[in-house]
Formats: sequence, C-alpha cells, structure tokens
Amino acid sequence: MAKHRPTRTSGESFSLTGPSNLPNPEFNAYRRDLADIALASEVIASHYVAPVERHVSTATALRSNASEEAGVVCMLRQAEIFAMLDDSVGWAWGYAGEQRRVGYVRSDSLSD
Repeated sequence: MAKHRPTRTSGESFSLTGPSNLPNPEFNAYRRDLADIALASEVIASHYVAPVERHVSTATALRSNASEEAGVVCMLRQAEIFAMLDDSVGWAWGYAGEQRRVGYVRSDSLSD
C-alpha cells in the first residue's frame, strides 16, 4: 500500500495564528537567542540554559541593556545572588532579587 505524502506547491506559505501569551520579560529571562531552561515550554529561543549562580561582589545597578547609559531596573546589594544566563563582552545577563528582575550587570561586579 502506497503512503500518501503531502506536498507543498511553490509559493505556498504557512503562518502561525492564535494568541501568544508570552511571560513578562521584566521577570522572565528570555531573548530570541537565549532563554532560561525553566521557560522552555513557554517561549521559543535558539538556545536554553540553566542559570549559573553568582554573587554580587559590590553593589551595582541591574540595567535594561548592556550599557552604562541604559536605564536602571533596580539596584543589587553586595552578596545578593544573581542567576547568570549569559556573560559576554563585559556584561552578564540574568535575573536577581525576590522579584527575579531581568537585566544586565557588569561582569566584574560578580563573583563565584
């Protein structure tokens, strides 16, 4: 018995429809390229990682982007835990605090 295989004609396109209920990015760490493994069932990203626990070595600002000019999301206290998901070009991205605020800190403000 021959199996029927659907074929796609040239120029035919597909799209996803329906509501998207993405979690609030201020409190859930995800970007297009990277997301917290805990969000794997909620968001689509190129890669998923488990956060690495770091400690804030000196009080520092959690910023909305990887820049000294970016807005301050909140201040992190010395010894506070930072859940790091990415660390590149001098900036670490992740979340911290009881509210799990997502943002960037200077890499040199963290320690093991």
